[in-house]
Amino acid sequence: MVETTSPDITLEQDGSKGRYLAKVGGITEPAELTFSIVNEHLIIADHTGVPDSMRGMGVGKALVERLVDDARRKQVKIVPLCPYVNAQRRKHPEWADVFQA
Repeated sequence: MVETTSPDITLEQDGSKGRYLAKVGGITEPAELTFSIVNEHLIIADHTGVPDSMRGMGVGKALVERLVDDARRKQVKIVPLCPYVNAQRRKHPEWADVFQA
C-alpha cells in the first residue's frame, strides 16, 4: 500500500484558463488539474494529469477536492469534462452542489 501524502497545491490563472499544481516532497514533476473559465458562475474542468511517481498517493483526488472547495467558496459551478473529475464527482454525492451535470 502506498502512503497517502498531503500535496502542496497552488493555483495559477491566466485570463480564461487556469490550473491547480500539486507537488509532493522531492518529486520535481507536478500533478495538475486544468480548467477553463466560461463566465463568473461556470468553469469547465478539462484535464487531470498525475505523473507516475505520484500514482497511488491520493494527489489526483486532492486536486479535485481543492477545485470543489474553491468552487463552493466562489459560488461557481463545475462542468466535469475531465473523465477523472467526473469519476470523482460520481463517487462523492456530497459534492453535487458544485457540479453541473
